[in-house]
Amino acid sequence: MNSSLKAAIAVTCVAAAASATSLPKLTGPIPVTADSFPFLAANRVFLPLDLQKAGYVEEEFIVSGAANVYDWAADGSLTVKTAAAPYSTRILVRRPADPARFSGHAIVELLNPARRFDWAMMSGYSRDSFIEHGDAWVGITMPGSVDALRKFNPARYPSVSFANPNPSETCAAGGRGNAAPATSDQEEGLRWDMISQVGAALKSPTGLNARYIYLTSQGADVQTYAAAIQKHATLDNGKPVYDGFLVKTPGSVGRIRRCAPAIPKSDPRQTIRVGVPFVEVVAQGEISDDYRRPDSDQPNDRFRIYEVAGAAHIDKWAYRELPIMQDQLAAIGTPGQGTPAWPFAARCDPEIPLQDHPLLKYIFDGAFVNIEEWASKGIAPPKADRIALKDGVATGGVRSPYVDVPVATYTMTSPGPGTCRELGSTLPFDWALLESLYGNHKNYEAKVAQAVDRMVKERWITESDGRKIKAEAAR
Repeated sequence: MNSSLKAAIAVTCVAAAASATSLPKLTGPIPVTADSFPFLAANRVFLPLDLQKAGYVEEEFIVSGAANVYDWAADGSLTVKTAAAPYSTRILVRRPADPARFSGHAIVELLNPARRFDWAMMSGYSRDSFIEHGDAWVGITMPGSVDALRKFNPARYPSVSFANPNPSETCAAGGRGNAAPATSDQEEGLRWDMISQVGAALKSPTGLNARYIYLTSQGADVQTYAAAIQKHATLDNGKPVYDGFLVKTPGSVGRIRRCAPAIPKSDPRQTIRVGVPFVEVVAQGEISDDYRRPDSDQPNDRFRIYEVAGAAHIDKWAYRELPIMQDQLAAIGTPGQGTPAWPFAARCDPEIPLQDHPLLKYIFDGAFVNIEEWASKGIAPPKADRIALKDGVATGGVRSPYVDVPVATYTMTSPGPGTCRELGSTLPFDWALLESLYGNHKNYEAKVAQAVDRMVKERWITESDGRKIKAEAAR
C-alpha cells in the first residue's frame, strides 16, 4: 500500500456514480507486536516465508462497509432482499516494499475456511511466482473464519463480523442443503458486496492503486461471484472491479444467501460467461462432466479449462500456508489435525506421504501469468484437449515431463478414511525399468529438456519453472 494508507488510515469513500461499487472503510495497517500479530502471517505458516529477504512487506487491514443481501432468480437477475447491512472483515496484504517493483497486478484470494480458520491454499501453490513477478497478494477472511479470528486474538479482531440482519429468519427445510431448518446470527450472503468493495479499494489511489486484480480460490465462491455479481460490480469509470478469475477444482455455483435454495446442476446459472478471463484448473483426480464445456475466445466469454494429467486433487504445496499448530489451537480451541508433514486426522491404508511433485504448482504459476497477459495485453492463453481415459491410461489434458517422461507411477486416489480418496501417491520406477526406458541419465535429461522447452514455448509453464524442472532432472 502507498504511504497514505500505511499511515493508519480509516477513511470511508462513496462512489461518484450510483451504479459504482462503494469503497469500504480501511483501518490499518494494524500494528504488529510480540503479542499481537496477523493470523496466517507469512512467518507463522507451515513453510514460513521470509518476506524481508524477498523484498516484500506484509500488512493487515480491517475492512468494514455496508453490503446487500441478494436473491438470485433463475433468469440470472439479482434483487435486493436486505439493503446496506454492516459487515467487517480483515485483509492480509503482501506487496513489494519498493513501489517501483510492483507489477500493477494483484491476486485476491478468498481464504479457505474448510477447517474453520483461514488457509491460503492458492498462495501455498504460487507465492514464489507472485514474488518473482512483483505481484501483490491479498487474502480475504470469509464468513466461515470470523469466529476463529475473534478467538485467536479478541483484542486484534473485536469487530470482524458478518452479522445476520434478519437473525430470526428460519430457513425452509432443505434451504441449507439439509433437511433441518436453521437460524443463524451470521449471514454469508454479505460476502458478495464485500468482495467487490475490497477489489475497488485495492484499485483506488489510497489502496494498492493496482491496475489489474484477479480473484482466486478453491471451490464455489469465485464461480458464484463471477456468475451472479461480476456484471454488477463496476468502478466509477464503468470498468469491472475484477479483471479475471482462476478457480481450482470447479464445482457447482453456491447459494447467494444463507437461506437460498441450492442451484440444480442443470440450471443455466451454472454456466459462467463473463467478459474477462476465466480459467478453471482441474487435476486428473477431479475430472467430472459437471463443469466441462468448450473453451472460448468470445469477447463476452473468455474461458479455459486446464485438466492436468497426472495430478491428484491436492498435494503438499496446498498446505504450505496452513497456520502453525499453535495458532490453529488458539483459533479453534482444539489441536490441529495431524502434523505439518501429514495434516490430517487419520492415515491412509497403506500409509503414504503427501505427494511433493510440483506439477499443479507449476501449472498454476503459468495460468496466473497467462491470465495477466490475457487481461492486460489481450494475449489469449493456450488451449488443451480434455483428458480421456483408455485402458486406465490418460491421454490429452495439460501434459508435462512428469507424465510424458516419467520416473514414477502417479495414482489419483488412495485407500483409507476421509481425505485419502483425494490424495494421490507416487510409486518410483525401479532401476531396471528406468534403464529400459531411457538407457542412461543423459538420455533422460534430454527428453525432459525437450518436454520442458515445449511447455515453455506453448506457455503452459514459466521459463523460471522450466529451469527448475530441468535442474530437478539433472539431480
